Amino acid sequence: MKIIRNIIVAVTLMLLTIIFGCNNTTSEQPYLIILSLDGFRWDYCDHANTPVLDSLAKAGTKSESLKPCFPTKTFPNHYSIATGLYPDNHGIVLNGFYATDLNKSYAVRDREAVTNGEFYGGNPIWNVAESQNVKTATLFWVGASAAVNGQRPTYWSTYVDGLPLDSRIDSIYTWLSKPEKHRPHLIMWYYKEPDGVGHNYGPESPEIIIEVEKLDAFVGDFFTEMRKLKNFDQLNFIVLSDHGMAQLSPQKEIYISQIIDTNNIEFVNGGNPIMNIKVKDGKLDKVYNELLGANENYKVWKHGEVPANFHYGNNIRTQDITVVANPNWSLYFKDKGYSSKGTHGYSNDLKDMHAIFFAAGPAFKENYIHPTFNNIDIYSLVGEVLDIEVPENDGDVNNIKGMLK
Repeated sequence: MKIIRNIIVAVTLMLLTIIFGCNNTTSEQPYLIILSLDGFRWDYCDHANTPVLDSLAKAGTKSESLKPCFPTKTFPNHYSIATGLYPDNHGIVLNGFYATDLNKSYAVRDREAVTNGEFYGGNPIWNVAESQNVKTATLFWVGASAAVNGQRPTYWSTYVDGLPLDSRIDSIYTWLSKPEKHRPHLIMWYYKEPDGVGHNYGPESPEIIIEVEKLDAFVGDFFTEMRKLKNFDQLNFIVLSDHGMAQLSPQKEIYISQIIDTNNIEFVNGGNPIMNIKVKDGKLDKVYNELLGANENYKVWKHGEVPANFHYGNNIRTQDITVVANPNWSLYFKDKGYSSKGTHGYSNDLKDMHAIFFAAGPAFKENYIHPTFNNIDIYSLVGEVLDIEVPENDGDVNNIKGMLK
């Protein structure tokens, strides 16, 4: 089996290197296809057999890791990638929250909310591209199904959880097969795993290895289809993720309701391991002081006092108090919910929260390892690859120039 696996790796590497490394033909308008694999931790490939991603790294660029924004949750980070802004500045501050400014609630499974452009700040990269006559397409990317500033991608759809993997690949192939005047040059698409497996079984489980290897094969199937396109040698690809995953222990659990008087609470947004708490009028200091020093395994801050390196806690939607558990600790309000063995949302300085980044195509260096960089820098990276102007944002274009030819 090891010999067969090595042959597969060698053949895949040869094909990708020949196509990506040796053909510098470019079209008048470049292409970029970005795939996000939810919760794919930066080091999963070190523990699993991933010949396709390994070959992609050899044929192109791989970063040591990709640093997400705080909080290290799915919706805030996907929209940060799309806007180049910290969650505090684009408004998607958690996967679910009450927007005091709008008097409306946002939740990932609320179709009406996620398609409501009022919730989304910033200028998503698909809007930027469209305004410069570059057609775009998205498949389940956060914010793309909403009319943000009155705009959407040329091609988009609302989320369909059970859409088969081959149907997703077919969508990308169909878009790239369209006549030039209808063809998108920026495509951003999303798949929900290995996040679910990481939550259910933990990032150190045999199940996560199995899932990662399935996803590697899925990426291989994707490239097999892409190679059928006449303009394959002109395509740039990025495979990334939004955050990592940390292992949990039932011996490391904290219940907020056992620490504070819950009668002083209006509501709580978020969940393990981060919460934003809205307190009743006149009760801020009481609740804060009850939390402060009661347990050394979490951090607590008032609104506007979260450390500057988090770039968080100033948006009105983060409420009065932010509490975040220390690494590998679980933070619950009253009830545990379900017994997950892994989670994310911790400090983005924690390496377990870091994500993957692979890139290949005519715009990228070959066999190049790039230092860890922030996911908000991808906004400027897209601008560089597509040769479009991007508005001012929280990222730094100098952090990504080293990976470009």
